[in-house]
Amino acid sequence: MLTLPNILTLLRILIIPLVVVLFYVDGEGYRWANCALFAVAAITDFFDGWLARRSNQVSRLGRFLDPIADKLLVAAVLMLLVGFGRMSPWSYPAAVVILMREILVSGLREFLAEIRVGMPVTKLAKWKTTVQLIALPVLIVGDTPLIPLPITLIGEGLLWVAAVMTIITGYDYLRVGLRHMGPEHDAPPSQAHNTPR
Repeated sequence: MLTLPNILTLLRILIIPLVVVLFYVDGEGYRWANCALFAVAAITDFFDGWLARRSNQVSRLGRFLDPIADKLLVAAVLMLLVGFGRMSPWSYPAAVVILMREILVSGLREFLAEIRVGMPVTKLAKWKTTVQLIALPVLIVGDTPLIPLPITLIGEGLLWVAAVMTIITGYDYLRVGLRHMGPEHDAPPSQAHNTPR
């Protein structure tokens, strides 16, 4: 269980509380430190999967933890950015769309896993994750005198790009799930009655 890819995934989960704590300590240096922590977490997101495939160490624990770690990190940062006023209200819908999609996909994965149907990650979904993981650290830093650019505006623009990708990929996943939800896939009454809830 404690393979290097799984350790990297666990590290990403352990970084989340540190990211949360640094939101409560205001200051230019702390924002950059938080950005660096998030970047480390984002890098582990790439390397854990790559290492697992390269070293043939793909495990059930890794497949379980990896998407959960991603969703926890993104959800925590989005809620904190909104809560601490680091985003404009016009970007709140983008944050809501991203959070709703994560919940939808988690539910679909659980449903499809029960009926032993895989839901592979699409290339667009990977690009969505990449844009997301760029937008969030940009928003963590925010406008700074060190960079003479509208950093917050750039981060919010990237977040909206990720939100649009989120809608497209979420619809694609939902369409796959709906194929297995028709009445022809229902279990017989006796079997359905014994299905755990």
